[in-house]
Amino acid sequence: MAQATCAVRRDDMENRIAELRKARRISQAELAEAVAVTRQTIISLESGRYNASLLLAHKIAKYFDTTIEDIFLFEEESP
Repeated sequence: MAQATCAVRRDDMENRIAELRKARRISQAELAEAVAVTRQTIISLESGRYNASLLLAHKIAKYFDTTIEDIFLFEEESP
């Protein structure tokens, strides 16, 4: 199974991955396997070090049966 990677670092987006994962009692390893990434990728996403690519965000949203916007909380920069 191919492993997806994280996108570049951004400081303006948070996510609810850990919250959703813990509510379902799913380990980081189980989520990683389900969306075809490494456990380290899930750790990096949950800690905010990296943001998911659009493809990975879609896989995670589909896994949790919700929308990308419900998981990834984007704050626009002020002009």
